[in-house]
Amino acid sequence: MKLEVGQKAPDFSLYDSDKNKVSLSDFKGRQVLILFFPQAFTSVCTKELCNVRDHIAQYNHVNAQVLGISVDSVFTLGKFKQEQELNFPLLSDFNKEVSTAYGSLYDNFVFDMKGVSKRSAFVIDGEGIIRYAEVLENAGDLPNFGSIESALAITN
Repeated sequence: MKLEVGQKAPDFSLYDSDKNKVSLSDFKGRQVLILFFPQAFTSVCTKELCNVRDHIAQYNHVNAQVLGISVDSVFTLGKFKQEQELNFPLLSDFNKEVSTAYGSLYDNFVFDMKGVSKRSAFVIDGEGIIRYAEVLENAGDLPNFGSIESALAITN
């Protein structure tokens, strides 16, 4: 299912790397940047999430909550978050339900892996409406952070 700008974002509840349950609805009234990523500890995912880490002040300035989501376990995400000193929650979609709801799941990934999150970015406004949606087919590509920043009204 492809989600479009202007649609209501599917709500979800997932466990984060600290084993706390986090729901999209927890952030009502705030913008949310959801970044689906294929797998922790891979080079492009590390580059993407560390870039967000290094620019977290921009997101905080516009009261935007960043959430990283992958199908990795909470334990893997906890180690990845710790090693990379990430300063935003990483959520485990181990059962692949949220990735599926957001149209962000590869049927087939490298090494014959099935059901890995596609690299994707969604900006959700404070009312739960999608304001930006980008789902990448090539896991080596990065989301368009210029367009994400525009959707969040980040000015440099």
